[in-house]
Amino acid sequence: MTLPPTDADRLIADRRDLHEHPELGFQETRTAGIVAERLGTQGYDVRTEVGKTGVVADRGREGGRCVLVRADMDGLPVQEATDLPFKSRHPGRMHACGHDGHVAIGLEVARRLADAPLPGRVKLAFQPAEEINGGAAAMIEDGVLDAPTVNAAFGLHLWANLPTGKIAISEGPVMAAVDLFEIQIIGRGGHAGHPHQTIDPIVTAAQLTSALQTIVSRRRDPFEEGVVSVTHVRAGEAYNVVPDRAFLRGTVRSYGGRFYEEAPKLVERTARGICETFGARCEIDYRRLSGPVVNDGKMSAVMRAAAVAAVGSGGVVTGVRSMGGEDMAHFLSAVPGCFAFVGSAPADRPTSPHHSPTFDIDERALTIGADLLTATVLGYLSS
Repeated sequence: MTLPPTDADRLIADRRDLHEHPELGFQETRTAGIVAERLGTQGYDVRTEVGKTGVVADRGREGGRCVLVRADMDGLPVQEATDLPFKSRHPGRMHACGHDGHVAIGLEVARRLADAPLPGRVKLAFQPAEEINGGAAAMIEDGVLDAPTVNAAFGLHLWANLPTGKIAISEGPVMAAVDLFEIQIIGRGGHAGHPHQTIDPIVTAAQLTSALQTIVSRRRDPFEEGVVSVTHVRAGEAYNVVPDRAFLRGTVRSYGGRFYEEAPKLVERTARGICETFGARCEIDYRRLSGPVVNDGKMSAVMRAAAVAAVGSGGVVTGVRSMGGEDMAHFLSAVPGCFAFVGSAPADRPTSPHHSPTFDIDERALTIGADLLTATVLGYLSS
């Protein structure tokens, strides 16, 4: 099947335009408008407001298998600190994780496949709110996997921890489940000069923060991956007042298994035990935001063949995994599929981590990503 060549200039122009105008989760109206207008002119059946601000477009032969390609659209509440000529125009908002590139790649895949005689159907899902773990579930609830029924799902992440020219594809779990916990510690406030008359929630919070780390070091099988991080602590207003409350928020990450199953009880028992020791009490809210991203074996083989076509066998690696989470988990728990990491580390300057205010990508990775997903769609539908 002959397709138009990948348009690197258009990829870069799209990515830079989106980078200048980042939008937060469930607020991606400008981005969604660009996507819907572009795909509508290319002959796709387009649906908007799928999962609030998501866009779905599909085309191809009726009655065959249907493959979904997903691209996430949202930015982050980060103040950009790069000197890029196309840096964000919106204070406090930035594409600091590569989603601008994901949308540009999705648009290019759609352009290349627009006139192709597909042996099945392709569905492109431009997803909102990946960063706040809500968009994929909202799109699924609104029927993105139905009419036509999706048989397989694929996606990618531009990956700053991998050199440009490399694609990482592994079977099994590649990104972690995301759990959120919030703990309210209720003590007894009083004068800072008379601490014996108080039940100090700050001391309790400090002890609890340390104790939560023993869940990983002493309560988890060392052969199971796991992370417990306290990321937000809040208490008190005045220097001379012991407050009556303290608040902790954090996250648990795992790849499933026994630790995943036991984590909520371990956090609760640790919190209640520490609070009881110090005479305080606590209220605990523990939520599952998304499961692990698990790649299907057969779908990984399909995507690996596409990766070899894109970068050669020497450019395809395995064993790249992350304790970061990804909303793609919702799609891959519903249908078999694969999620790849496409190397995007800039070669001419130090790499900034994802979510940092100086994050950037090597734009050569955009072409690789577009080639990878295009070949994956054709490979799956032809298999």
